[in-house]
Amino acid sequence: MELSIIIVNYKTKEKLENCLNSIVVSDFGNLNYEIILVDNNSGDDLNDLIRLFGNKAAIKLIISPKNLGMGGGNNLGIKAAGGEYILILNPDTVVKDKAILVLLDYIKKNKEVALVGPKLLYPSGKLQLSCSQFPKIYTPILRRTFIGRFFINSNDLFAMKSFDHNSIKEVDWLMGSCLMFKKEIILNNGQIFKPYFDERYFMYFEDIDLCRQIWTQGFKVVYNPEAVVIHDHNRQSAKHPWYLAIFLDKLTWRHIESWLKYFLKWTIK
Repeated sequence: MELSIIIVNYKTKEKLENCLNSIVVSDFGNLNYEIILVDNNSGDDLNDLIRLFGNKAAIKLIISPKNLGMGGGNNLGIKAAGGEYILILNPDTVVKDKAILVLLDYIKKNKEVALVGPKLLYPSGKLQLSCSQFPKIYTPILRRTFIGRFFINSNDLFAMKSFDHNSIKEVDWLMGSCLMFKKEIILNNGQIFKPYFDERYFMYFEDIDLCRQIWTQGFKVVYNPEAVVIHDHNRQSAKHPWYLAIFLDKLTWRHIESWLKYFLKWTIK
C-alpha cells in the first residue's frame, strides 16, 4: 500500500461526502491507496457513505469512543494506516484533479522534504493563506485583538502575505487541512522517526507542532502550489469579537490553552 488518506469527522457528514467524492473521481494513475475515516464520537452514522463509496475505494471506518480532538483522531488513523505515505485531509476539503499525485510525486523525489502541502483556495476561488512563519508568543494576541491594528506588518509577515503563493517554497509550517508525509522517516543517524500529532493539543497548534517536529529532525516542510485543494474553512474560534469570545466561545479557550501548551513545550526544549 502506497498511500493512506486519513479524514477525521466530527459532525461534518455533508462536507465529508463531497470530500470523498472528490477523492474517488481523482486521477490516481496506478496508485494503490486506502481511505481511513475516523469518527470522533460525533454521533454521525457514516455507514451509508461507506456503502456509497466502498465499491470505488478501499475504506476503513474507525469509531472513536470519545472525541480525541484533531490530533488524537488523526493519530488513530495513522496507527491503523497500511500506507507508506500518509495524507491528512480535513472533511471540509475538495481535492482538485491530480493534487494528491502531485504531492506524492514531489515528496518521493525530494528526500530532504518530510512534509508537503498544497495551495488552498476558498470555494469562491480566492486564495487561502495556508503557510506561515512560526508564531511568536505574542502572535495570537496581535491576530485576535485590536492591538494587531498597530502591528500590521508583523501580522503580514507571520501570514506570509507578500509571498506570491504560486511558487514552491520551504515554509515553517502549513495549515493542517491537507498534509502529506511519510509514515516512517529514516533519520541521518539511522533511527526511525514516526510523525504523530502531539495529543496535548485538543485543537489548534497541532499542525504547527508537527511541522516544528519535522524541522527539528533536520527535514524540510514545503508548500507546493502545483497541487490545489478547495477548503471550505470557517474560523470557528474567531466568530465572536475577542472581548466576547473569551466569555462565549469554548473554542477560543481551546485556542488559548493550545497556545500556552505550545510555547511551554518549545520554550523548555
